[in-house]
Amino acid sequence: MEISGEFHIPAIKQTVWEGLNNPNILKASIPGCEELDKLSDKEFTAAITTRLGPVKAKFKAKVTLSDLDPPNKYTISGEGQGGAAGFASGSASVSLIEEDKNTKLIYHAEINVGGKIAQIGSRLIDSSAKKISNQFFVNFCDEISNNNENVQEGDKENLNKIEPKIENENLSESRNFIENIKIPFRLWTFLLSGAAIIIILILSL
Repeated sequence: MEISGEFHIPAIKQTVWEGLNNPNILKASIPGCEELDKLSDKEFTAAITTRLGPVKAKFKAKVTLSDLDPPNKYTISGEGQGGAAGFASGSASVSLIEEDKNTKLIYHAEINVGGKIAQIGSRLIDSSAKKISNQFFVNFCDEISNNNENVQEGDKENLNKIEPKIENENLSESRNFIENIKIPFRLWTFLLSGAAIIIILILSL
């Protein structure tokens, strides 16, 4: 399964990059995140409890960052296990582009899922994914606003008004998913737990 798209965040690129690589901010931003440890500058592990439709599971994920070019881009790869609920693995390329004190995040991800998660209907996946990804971005913007002195008052107001949306999202056909399922930016989920989320929201992670 392939997912690509972009997301606009009302903060400068350096602030977004630092937030995405701050384990405390990520843990506070990811819904259901119980553990998030930064093993090194390139490795994260996480434990996240989430629900996609009728399936609720605790995912244990490990994510690795590569091709690092701070604060412009990097590649994330990871895998997560949710027991009987299923598993997810994949990789994503992520780029940050600054546009007039805002940041455009562009991503392209390739993901594999299996187990009960792969059998959930498209509407339930879409609904659950939107809820989780939207909550992540609302939380993330609150966290970078509260933790970064470089965020100006005007920027803080914009962060508080953020309304997540996905643009140019394309999803390839998959044996386990109905064509045209829309899976909003769960990448960040990867992206940071960067990656950990990948695993969840892809759901993923």
